[in-house]
Amino acid sequence: MATKYLLVSGGVISGIGKGVIASSLGVLLKSIGVKVTSIKIDPYMNIDAGHGECFVLDDGGEVDLDLGNYERYLNITLTREHNITTGKIYKHVIDRERNGDYLGKTVQIVPHLTNAVQDWIQKVAQIPVDSTGLQPDICIIELGGTLGDIESAPFVESLRCLRRRAGLNNFLHCHVSLIPVINGEQKTKPTQAAIKDVRHAGLSPDIIACRCEQPLQKSTIDKTAMYCQVEPEQVIAVHDVPSTYHVPLLLERQGLIPILRNVLRLDTLSISPELVSAGAKIWQTWKIMTDTQDRARETVKICLVGKYTALADSYLSVRKSLEHASMRCGRKLEIVWLDSTHLEAETETNSPAAYHKAWHQLCTASGILVPGGFGYRGIEGMIRAAKWARESKVPYLGICLGMQIAVIEFCRAVCGIEHAQSEEMGVSAKDKVIIHMPEISKTTMGAVMRLGLRNTIFQENSGFSKLRALYEPETIHTNGILADSDVSTTATADGEVSAKTSPTQPPVISERHRHKYEVNTKYVPTMASHGLEFIGKDESGERMEILELKDHPWFVGVQYHPEYLSRVLRPSMPYLGFFAAAAGCLDDVLARGAKTVDGATNGMVNGL
Repeated sequence: MATKYLLVSGGVISGIGKGVIASSLGVLLKSIGVKVTSIKIDPYMNIDAGHGECFVLDDGGEVDLDLGNYERYLNITLTREHNITTGKIYKHVIDRERNGDYLGKTVQIVPHLTNAVQDWIQKVAQIPVDSTGLQPDICIIELGGTLGDIESAPFVESLRCLRRRAGLNNFLHCHVSLIPVINGEQKTKPTQAAIKDVRHAGLSPDIIACRCEQPLQKSTIDKTAMYCQVEPEQVIAVHDVPSTYHVPLLLERQGLIPILRNVLRLDTLSISPELVSAGAKIWQTWKIMTDTQDRARETVKICLVGKYTALADSYLSVRKSLEHASMRCGRKLEIVWLDSTHLEAETETNSPAAYHKAWHQLCTASGILVPGGFGYRGIEGMIRAAKWARESKVPYLGICLGMQIAVIEFCRAVCGIEHAQSEEMGVSAKDKVIIHMPEISKTTMGAVMRLGLRNTIFQENSGFSKLRALYEPETIHTNGILADSDVSTTATADGEVSAKTSPTQPPVISERHRHKYEVNTKYVPTMASHGLEFIGKDESGERMEILELKDHPWFVGVQYHPEYLSRVLRPSMPYLGFFAAAAGCLDDVLARGAKTVDGATNGMVNGL
């Protein structure tokens, strides 16, 4: 059976919500048992997204944040090849030309580059990405940027050709546009102009998803349909909703599933009864989850102490992981974005108001989270935040740099190592309790960190650990969590695979990493003698992965980035434990183990 394609593009403005709509369409398809994969096309010249805030995959690929959306919503595991950039595809074509693959021909954008894009998409679309291990039925392609931008022109032409190559009933195009509200009136002209540009480029949308701050009026839908030459049912209103998790419900209520069935002839697919049943359970759980979120009354305030709090997407994956945990706990989430420099002595001198406001926010939070980051700025403020959390028994979660911050603070305040510091902050530091990993280059930039999925082994001293208890229920899911060599596996009715840990061996977990500094093992015995246990280490036993304090409601640091494996219906364990401790319901979460909002175990609803 040939792969079918669903293209999502956007017009009028950037940041219009293509990624959420693409992911939501995937949820609808999975809810009826269809196997889905995703590809993101980014028209920038970079080879990968490692230049800034990115999402890290199992294979170590540093990719666009939208791939994180796909994995979170659809519970799929993508590869670096699922993210196409201008730099990556041009390099691919140039390498082939240098290798003689074009036999001396003049290599051109059309047909050589456009053919290479199509070949890439068709090849990657066949890679199994879920627990069935089977080829996906439909590949959702998101074209980044705004259609009409000069840098995306080769990709638009490639997708026009792909529509012909795929054949009838194998390609559906959803274009996301904007309906602004001016003086109370919904305006359709921007969408009319956008659709004109799309057709001029050779594409013809089957669905027009109209973003608007309010529900679309019938007259607006009819006018858009008339001037864009589509039927009214092909105009989908995507108005602002309480959270992005409501978007699949919004699309479903407007009859998107019948449109997908008709245009793509989904009746020709061979869908197993098990996947249909699993899809129904997925959809039911999704609805319960959003309803629980809407009815939540209690708000939990989490203080995120970081360096890049002024940039909206800097901690996107962290924020999403907290949202997943809050929904599982049935609480509302309030994040206080705190610039760590405001906690430092210099700010007290230069801006007392900002200093005292920051400390008030920190001291009134229910939990304190220090995420990853690089560089010296704001480090001392983070150390002060960790000290407050440790001494005041406030739940603390340190991610990557945040774990290293906890180590520095503990060494200074408890172990008496006054000059404890990270090598990143000063090569000449007297006591470098955090050091540069020897195998990582100090000069080369780009993809030179310790990246991707790595194993962490819980140590024999970890029996007290709350985090281990969360990772180690009677039956847990193997997708990115368990990698124990002493494990028995069974298949559930919906095609998911679960595993039981051996009672004779501590569990091994697999999480994604992105770092180039690590704990100096020289100081580990000193910290252990003062009460700071490293309960998780890598397979060599030389790399510290998890720390946890015993006599504390929740004081955990992890070297890995658990946010990269958090899913909407299966929250990350470190984030879940942290949020539950902050909400005062950790004992209940531990008692329920791997239960989801509807009472089923993860293995029964993890189709997303």
